[in-house]
Amino acid sequence: MTLPFLNAHSTEGAHSIPDQPFAFRNKNGMICAAGPALAIPRGSDQTLADRVGGFFNGATDGAMLGGALPFNKAEADYLWQVGRGDGVWLGDQNKDQGVTSEITVVRPRPQPSAQTYMDSVSRALDIMRTEQKLPQGLSKVVLARTLMLQQAQEIPLNDVLARLSYDPSVTAFQVALPTTGSRVSPRHLVGATPELLLSKSGAQITSHPLAGSAKRLDDPTADAAAAEGLRNSAKDQREHAVVVEYILDTLAPFCSELGAPDGATLTTTKSMWHIGTLIQGTLKDPETPAVVLASKLHPTPAVCGMPCDRAANLISELEPVPRDFYAGAVGWCDRSGDGAWYVAIRCAELCGSQARLYAGAGIVLGSEPQSEAAETGAKFGALLAALGLPRDAALQDLN
Repeated sequence: MTLPFLNAHSTEGAHSIPDQPFAFRNKNGMICAAGPALAIPRGSDQTLADRVGGFFNGATDGAMLGGALPFNKAEADYLWQVGRGDGVWLGDQNKDQGVTSEITVVRPRPQPSAQTYMDSVSRALDIMRTEQKLPQGLSKVVLARTLMLQQAQEIPLNDVLARLSYDPSVTAFQVALPTTGSRVSPRHLVGATPELLLSKSGAQITSHPLAGSAKRLDDPTADAAAAEGLRNSAKDQREHAVVVEYILDTLAPFCSELGAPDGATLTTTKSMWHIGTLIQGTLKDPETPAVVLASKLHPTPAVCGMPCDRAANLISELEPVPRDFYAGAVGWCDRSGDGAWYVAIRCAELCGSQARLYAGAGIVLGSEPQSEAAETGAKFGALLAALGLPRDAALQDLN
């Protein structure tokens, strides 16, 4: 079964309907928008529940809602109602599916440079040392950097998404983005996220935050040592605990039961080790839609920092490239409000022949600028490979 991906040669004006508003694929199978599409009026998280209320009250059987929430909650989301969602979650993992062309791009151009990024990390650490005894002082900030890639021809969206779905430990996704400025080519956010922000089935909800990371290594002994080093890292464990506490505190008012019985454990993708905690709960109101709960959660300290407002302000000061929908959330709901929303990380914005890749790292006291730059370089690996470049191409300017 083949996903009907976006037509890379179509154009999308400010109010036109994308050929494929959203698609998701993971180890359980796939789901993608199909049937007539209707744009949900755009707005901030403050009006989200009212704006999507009509869908949950009046949609027909089989209808779905999906799209993207931006990193900045005050900015406008981009959501669509579609007639149905095609695809059955049956774990179809044919690795040759949909890959029909070779993708060749030039050497990536960092924005900012690795050195500038390290300088920003140092600046953030100086602020933390100054504010560490203040009640609302900065204790964590997640700083991101980007890579800009240029290809001679239009980048084949369907092939990139198919290659990203090779890793069964991630959810590969594609969501349409609004056209900006003078661009005539459609924009898409495409990625392979390992992090479940929130899923809902009836009254049951699940979140699986990740914070604290280490690069996977080819040598099995060295890879096992990297995993053990992450497990025993006091700095990474502190970083992770902040995220878990935030999610528990945010979800608690909505739940009659909520907990993380297994505590923090190691989880892995093909390129990275992570510390993760599975959080499960029971909603007081089972009719609360997953998208509304996701909007309450994001951005978590895993992609922003603590306190969130203080960290977000510093991010806007230190990061030269606006995040837009990177580090926001992507996902879908059915008409009952059940669905899944993921943290929009390990992703790239594709627009015609250009791709901008994003990756970030959590900065806390004890972080080292060069190590954090190397972590972001490793996190680019999956997207670089999907675009035909070596996984370590973003690490070359660190040596």
